[in-house]
Amino acid sequence: MTVPLTSSARTALAEKVAATVESVPGVAFLRPGLADRLRSTLPRSAPAAGAAPAAGVRLTRPREDGPWHVEIHVVALRPARTVEVARAVRDAVERRLAVLLPAPAARPAPTAPTVTVTVTGLV
Repeated sequence: MTVPLTSSARTALAEKVAATVESVPGVAFLRPGLADRLRSTLPRSAPAAGAAPAAGVRLTRPREDGPWHVEIHVVALRPARTVEVARAVRDAVERRLAVLLPAPAARPAPTAPTVTVTVTGLV
């Protein structure tokens, strides 16, 4: 049996995945969420600890012992080929998750996370 991630641990995992995505060549940024779109009208303050994860990264796990499902929405740079950016993001996230979520030694390796990347725009 695996230990379920707390809300703050899931948020930290999403932040690490987001940092990995943003480091991939050809990625302009993660798709902004509603809070990000309203950022200019909201008062500026430091991000709160345990704040909501990046809007462009969604982590779900239907069963406690099942594989992770990771949905990523990015905006790519126009000169880059969209399909190559999507593949590079998927590969980078899969490698990062292999390090962040190692299989316990006491049981067989769980199914690898499913990573879906959608390019929602070009800039």
